[in-house]
Amino acid sequence: MAKVALGGMEVEIDEDGFIQDPSIWSEAVARDLAKTEGVEELTPDHWKVVNMLRNYYMEFSVAPMIRKLCKETGFPLNKIYQLFPSGPAKGACKVAGLPKPTGCV
Repeated sequence: MAKVALGGMEVEIDEDGFIQDPSIWSEAVARDLAKTEGVEELTPDHWKVVNMLRNYYMEFSVAPMIRKLCKETGFPLNKIYQLFPSGPAKGACKVAGLPKPTGCV
């Protein structure tokens, strides 16, 4: 595991850039993680996705299925990909500070 500076602190990440301790996540960490995914600025739509993912994860200890994410945010899948070009699993979950979802390559 590597350590990198995110949100003004040193954070341990895996080989794909996912933080290893979701409890240290902050909005500042999210902004820095977003830049690693090619997202320079997090808009209210980005935060809607990120917050939905975090809330779901905190309740169920797993990332939601894509269909659930789209339903809860009201965004079609193509909008999620516009917001997070690397996708809901790799990009959005990483920015939200969730562990790498199973099946994510």
